[in-house]
Order: sequence, then C-alpha cells, then structure tokens
Amino acid sequence: MQAAVRTLRPVPNPPGELETLFRAHHDRVFRTAHRITGSAADAEDVLQTIFLRLLKSQNTLDLSPNPEAYLSRAAINASLDLMRGRTRSKSVRLEDADAGAIESTTKNPEAEHVDRELQKLIREAVARLGTTAADMFVLRYYEGYENHEIAKLLGTSHLVVGVVLHRARTKLRKEIGHYLEQHHK
Repeated sequence: MQAAVRTLRPVPNPPGELETLFRAHHDRVFRTAHRITGSAADAEDVLQTIFLRLLKSQNTLDLSPNPEAYLSRAAINASLDLMRGRTRSKSVRLEDADAGAIESTTKNPEAEHVDRELQKLIREAVARLGTTAADMFVLRYYEGYENHEIAKLLGTSHLVVGVVLHRARTKLRKEIGHYLEQHHK
C-alpha cells in the first residue's frame, strides 16, 4: 500500500476556488441529497455529479452572489432527478430494500417496515412534484428553512412559497393517504 502512495504525484495546480467551495459546502450538499434519496451511496453520487458539473462549467458559471443557494438547489434538483429516474425504471437496489433495517431496536419489525415504506412513498411523491414545488418542499421540510428564507433563496415572495407549499402538502396527502389509512388505523 505504501508503494502505491510513493508513486502518486501531486497535482501541479489544484483548482483552488472549487476546492474551497467543496470544503465549505460538501456536508450540506451530501445531507440534502441523503435526506431526499434516503441512501448514502446516492447522496455521494449526487455530490460528485454537482461538483463535476461545477468543474466543467468553472469558467462560465458565477456562484459569487450566493453559492449556498445555488448548491442547495443543485443538490435538491440532482436528488429529485435521481429519484424520478429510479421511479421510471421501477428498479429496487439492495440497499433501498434493506434501508434502515438496524436503525431502531425499540420498534417491532412490522412497524419498521411500515416506516420505511412510508418514507419511500414520501420520497417518491416529492420526486413527482413539479420542480419549484419539490425545491420548496425539500427546503422547508427536509432542510428546515422558513418560508421567508426559501423566498430569498429562490427569488420569489414568501406568499408564493406559502401557496406552493400548501398545494404540495395537499397533493402529497392525497398520494399517500390510501397507504396511511391501511397501515395507521
């Protein structure tokens, strides 16, 4: 193993600005992606995708106004795209089928299964929302932003955020309502 380390050469001019951006924001991007996808592997893929896109567009993209807002939206959009793609392909990865199997020792296996299924249904339903509604929903309920903060991040009014979130919640209630009626009586 040490022989392999000796053969590595340092990168002559590492991308300083992008590296600084990565160090400052990679935790937030990963957490956002993980909350949406429910998978650490998917969150890592999203993180990599975002920063590879930034590397490719480094000379044409200006993040200086608000890098946090840009990266939050990028994480949400890339995660939702991943979820939408998975929903279309109807594939179930092994880690998704077994997600959270050892999260809690206090719940019985049936309750844990119901919780995992509900979380999966919510993630899939959020992925089916329109882009703006999904962005706002994730920022509010996954990231904990207040409506006025979301409005500032997305360049809209807090009233618009409130209306969009209300409609999104209504749509999600309808989509998962049947499941809730069956499993939480």
